[in-house]
Amino acid sequence: MIPVSVLTGFLGSGKTTLLARLLASPQFSRTAVIINEFGEVGLDHHLIETSEESFVELQTGCLCCTIRGDLVLTLEDILRRRDAGTVAPFERVVIETSGLADPAPILHALMSDAGLSQRLALAGVVTTIDAVNGLATLARQPESVKQVAVADRLVLTKTDLIDGAADGLAERLAALNPSAKVLTASFGAGGPEQLFDMGLDAAPGRPPDVRAWLGFDDHAHPGPAPHDAHRHGSQISCFAILRDEPIRAITLTLLLEVLAEHCGADLLRLKGIVNVAESPDHPAVIHGVQHVFHPPAWLDRWPSEDRRSRLVFIGRDIRQNWIETLLEALDAEVGEVTGRR
Repeated sequence: MIPVSVLTGFLGSGKTTLLARLLASPQFSRTAVIINEFGEVGLDHHLIETSEESFVELQTGCLCCTIRGDLVLTLEDILRRRDAGTVAPFERVVIETSGLADPAPILHALMSDAGLSQRLALAGVVTTIDAVNGLATLARQPESVKQVAVADRLVLTKTDLIDGAADGLAERLAALNPSAKVLTASFGAGGPEQLFDMGLDAAPGRPPDVRAWLGFDDHAHPGPAPHDAHRHGSQISCFAILRDEPIRAITLTLLLEVLAEHCGADLLRLKGIVNVAESPDHPAVIHGVQHVFHPPAWLDRWPSEDRRSRLVFIGRDIRQNWIETLLEALDAEVGEVTGRR
């Protein structure tokens, strides 16, 4: 499976500058980058070969291409080229969205296309935020709110233009998405790995860090966000549900079906690790965006001694107690039916 990361951020947030820096880094080699237009990134002095208008190979080993109208077709195309040996054997893919884009359709395409899901695995979402104008942008632009809410990594840019912390921005980001790790665009000695090491995208020989992917903290796990007048009636909150007892497979299936049907676009993101009763030694990792859920990934073993199920929800006007009540009701119904058999 080839990990795929989505790089998003509102117009002017420094996403393109960040991408240009990554493309120039040897640490970013063996990566296929899909961007909207080459004109958005200053690549001219890096080009060494152009096989055709939409494909460019860089000195660092990166392969860049433009979206050919349809993301799925573009991904299928570069995979065919990789298999045929006509492009470098890239080991990961980064997709850069436009500044006005809702990242959800891209995540849907990666998770729901049967062909792609056999080859590509969504590693995570990186969102850039302008430290100078970010707070005002979040207050005015609903797209920017969704870009922050679905992120695994939040990257603050233009921090050199402000004196100290941006007033209110850290609190706003924490309210929208307390599970995301916050970095600055000057990542220091760690380099690009800090952006794209998002837990499940583990290095060879290293088990996946599910806790890092979930953004879960035993001592301060996410809870409902407080009311924020800047949300204009859209209450986006993040909360975690923990279960000590294993969850039956049919209960989990029914839960995901109900969420897809009744929450739809309001369920911005769901990710979790589940102790499935029928497979106690192999936890299931689940991941959903709105009404689309990726097939569960089964781990070879538990990443720690903690075998509780942990589900992290990021949604709009979705109440934690409703989810907890729903899960309990489904569990009771399944138990009753199973007991009658």
